[in-house]
Amino acid sequence: MKTGEAIQKARYEEMDLVLVVPNANPPVAKIVEFSKFLYEERKKASSAKAKSKKTDVKEFRLGPTTGEGDIQRFVKRAKGFIEDGDKVKITVKMKGREVMFPEVAFDQVKKIEKELTEIAKLESDPKRMGNIISAIFVGK
Repeated sequence: MKTGEAIQKARYEEMDLVLVVPNANPPVAKIVEFSKFLYEERKKASSAKAKSKKTDVKEFRLGPTTGEGDIQRFVKRAKGFIEDGDKVKITVKMKGREVMFPEVAFDQVKKIEKELTEIAKLESDPKRMGNIISAIFVGK
């Protein structure tokens, strides 16, 4: 229908002519109440927002002397979180004289990285901030 006819029909029905798809050839328009149209658009946007999942960062803290069994427990739980779509942050906190040997803490992170290679990758290389070494893993 031509634009002039559509405007006349909208006026006759005491409604608004709303351009839905302006880039189409020919453009697509609807005859609706504009306030109702806005309400439906907000409702669509809010339902889309509710369905989207926010990614959380789950953190595991350990020390450079944490045992192998505990590391395996962390790895098992981290795999579950990564499969759910979350990021996993591994933090190794050094205390006292442990700070003089940061390579031990980096080795802990490397062990966990080796265990998680099949389902996750490092977001960035492990970083040292004072007495803490941390790395973030994301799903592949």
